[in-house]
Amino acid sequence: MLQLDHITKRFSSGVVAVHDLTLSLGTGVVGLLGPNGAGKTTLIQMIATVTKPTEGTLRLDDTDIVKNPEFMRERLGFLPQDFDVYDNLTAFEFLHYMAALKGIRSKSRVMEMLEAVNLHTVAHRIAASFSGGMKQRLGIAQALISKPDVLIVDEPTAGLDPEERIRLRNILSDIGSGTLVILSTHIVSDIEAIATHIAIMAHGSLLSYSTPEELLRTAEGSVWNGVVSSEEFEVLRSRMKISNAVRKPDGVHVSALAAAQPFDGGVLAEPTLEDAFLYTLGRSEHTSAQGGRA
Repeated sequence: MLQLDHITKRFSSGVVAVHDLTLSLGTGVVGLLGPNGAGKTTLIQMIATVTKPTEGTLRLDDTDIVKNPEFMRERLGFLPQDFDVYDNLTAFEFLHYMAALKGIRSKSRVMEMLEAVNLHTVAHRIAASFSGGMKQRLGIAQALISKPDVLIVDEPTAGLDPEERIRLRNILSDIGSGTLVILSTHIVSDIEAIATHIAIMAHGSLLSYSTPEELLRTAEGSVWNGVVSSEEFEVLRSRMKISNAVRKPDGVHVSALAAAQPFDGGVLAEPTLEDAFLYTLGRSEHTSAQGGRA
């Protein structure tokens, strides 16, 4: 169990990146979802003991990991957003080196991980010849090499093609049954098929923590589908959140979030996770605006 109690991170500039966040996480895949600048990366850097919170406590299995960071580091697999590889090493040499740093000497384990991320056929090619997506997969392999109790991946699908994204999701889903996996992203599709819980952040605060089913229920009765003209679409887009829009010969097919029918012919629709995510963000913005006017 990972327990975060009243975590705040305030930088010397005065910026508060994470504000009074409390959360309890067990095993499974937790999708940490939020727009860019929400505070997700700062939060996972604190969990990974890369940086310390200004206030609050973090505990893994009742051990304070702020005071005892090695307890977490021995159990952690981490793929940061800005991960890079040593270009002069082959994939096998790089992963073998990273494994050795974690006390793993097994070459068969190295090859097993290269196969898991579909790099076994290029194991002896130097990393300088790899595409960005291949380097990202090598980063995923190094994060998994030690069979961690806690796996943190920050925007892991950057640079991956659709097939590689599916492969990554399958890997994370498979290990999530007995491991805590925290997948930080601003892309709903990265987590919708594998997340057992979803935490939504914005402006450094935790807006919601729930199962996908619970999150979907919050947006019921607020999603409207229909067809509007291009002119109507521009007006709608300025007034409310649009979760989807496709231009077709008969007009713009839209999904809009609103408490009441927002345009003629609009019909209620079942919310998607994208709808529920935008609904949660919109509700937070509305609350903040009301607070600002008070």
